[in-house]
Amino acid sequence: MHIREMLADAERTGNPSFSFEYFPPKTAQGVQNLYDRMDRMYSFGPKFIDITWGAGGHIAELTCEMVVQAQTYLGLETCMHLTCTDMGEEKVNDALRKAYKAGCTNILALRGDPPRDKEKWEATETGFRYAKDLVAHIRKTYGKHFDIGVAGYPEGCDDNKDEDLLLDHLKEKVDVGATFIVTQMFYDVDNFLRWVDKVRARGINVPILPGIMPIATYASFLRRANHMNCKIPAEWMEKLEPVKNDDVAVREIGKTLVAEMCRKILAAGIPHLHFYTMNLAQATRMVLEELDWLPSPNRPLKQALPWKQSLGFGRREEDVRPIFWRNRNKSYVKRTQDWDEFPNGRWGDSRSPAFGELDAYGIGLTGTNEQNRKKWGEPTSVADIANLFVRYLNKDIDYLPWSEAPLASEAEQIKDDLIDLNKRGLITVNSQPAVNGVKSTHPIHGWGPSNGYVYQKAYLELLVSPEVYKQMKSRIEHHPDLTYYAVTRSGTLETNTTSEGPNAVTWGVFPGKEIVQPTIVESISFLAWKDEAFRLGVDWSRCYEANSPSRLLLEEIMDTWYLVNIVNNDFHQPRTIFEVLSDLAVADLDKVPVPSTTNGVHEPASTNGAAAH
Repeated sequence: MHIREMLADAERTGNPSFSFEYFPPKTAQGVQNLYDRMDRMYSFGPKFIDITWGAGGHIAELTCEMVVQAQTYLGLETCMHLTCTDMGEEKVNDALRKAYKAGCTNILALRGDPPRDKEKWEATETGFRYAKDLVAHIRKTYGKHFDIGVAGYPEGCDDNKDEDLLLDHLKEKVDVGATFIVTQMFYDVDNFLRWVDKVRARGINVPILPGIMPIATYASFLRRANHMNCKIPAEWMEKLEPVKNDDVAVREIGKTLVAEMCRKILAAGIPHLHFYTMNLAQATRMVLEELDWLPSPNRPLKQALPWKQSLGFGRREEDVRPIFWRNRNKSYVKRTQDWDEFPNGRWGDSRSPAFGELDAYGIGLTGTNEQNRKKWGEPTSVADIANLFVRYLNKDIDYLPWSEAPLASEAEQIKDDLIDLNKRGLITVNSQPAVNGVKSTHPIHGWGPSNGYVYQKAYLELLVSPEVYKQMKSRIEHHPDLTYYAVTRSGTLETNTTSEGPNAVTWGVFPGKEIVQPTIVESISFLAWKDEAFRLGVDWSRCYEANSPSRLLLEEIMDTWYLVNIVNNDFHQPRTIFEVLSDLAVADLDKVPVPSTTNGVHEPASTNGAAAH
């Protein structure tokens, strides 16, 4: 979606919006940490993010990679910065191709700063001298595919303090195709609004996004303001300077000052704010809290579908997925990335597309052995594993081998039942409660357009011991509303379903639309998920030394237990599955496997948290 469309929506609805900026970190661990933070900050509700351009070599490549990650796997509408610095036309075209293939539809075109080893900015051979040249090239090459943003300077820029000349340049950039303006950071609102009036007086009518820098510490606040030659109001210094050595006090005062600045901007009729996060969450979150903009029952996070959409190339219209990957969104996107087309309106024939290989990066268990042992300890009995899952349900830990995200809010209404199952040794991997026609704007279950109603069938997926499975299977098959699929790691699929077609477990009814069925259960995709689910368990086991109690326990579960999913097809009855499974329990929950030895020597654990590739 184009940024100008998002801004038009904010103006039309009267609901102000915001966006975040990130920059490429210098280390591989820093990149992974940032991806995790971007994923968490997705829940704050930004309309889009932008990623700065790292001029030259590896960092430039990283910008392109981050755009792919954000669009495709995190579902974040992304604007890619692109500069003229050290960029000939061929490199510019290569970057634009990568952005296009990533599904990106927004570019921020900048001249850029000179390289650190040069005092003055110089164009490269075959390169572009000014941002207006870059804008014109993008518009000529890609037509209307990209919304193109440019920089605005309310307080001048490093090499030019002539406001009128800068406004002339801004008009030139808009005249050749720029469609929105993002300003440099500022704290002087009165000067910014004066500048906006001058921009409009020049006949520049495209949207303006004010750049907001939250205050994290006193030192960083001063350093960034001085670097940008940014005027700091005297009353700000009077409030911040006395507490400059107390970071907590600085953030508390800073959030109030910045939030008040934001309110003045909004009151002047500018509906969107662009936050420079510096790759950090806390200071930005505090400002959003002060503005009361974080998602809440009164301001729910709007979702087009009940799962996070991929905005990668060709996937924007995708609207049907199997439920099995609801806690491993990135893995599903990765394993389906080579499909020629993606389900839209119906699941179709799932036998035609193949799911990608498990050895692809990002599908196995992540993290080192040491990291995973620290997260999940060293379980030696089913009771230990059950306790780990109970801790996840109680939000004491954020991740499990089968869940790459914290527990969803909707699980709260069945949490006690899930905890009870785990305490009896029935390990719950995935679930959803029944929902009988709540409004599509519901703060927890809602999705899709306004004025609709959404529904869910109760769903449960769990790992079950062979002894318990025999009893469970009999009970399910005697209940007319329950259907199931069950399989061991190497066994054949067992089911009581009479149709090979998909079973919709989530659907929505909206004015002027056909019924939407975005989440389904069906056999072929379950078998693809089965391979992944057991692989994750095997990867987890290999975090421990061979013949250790933890390794033996997890290997036994992966080799002999069943992966079972159950659907209650009567969505009016939310508790049926739990009632049918009542009093089923694993015997000897505290039993510890007895290790064996070979010549008295234990095989070491694998060198990392994943199986050897």
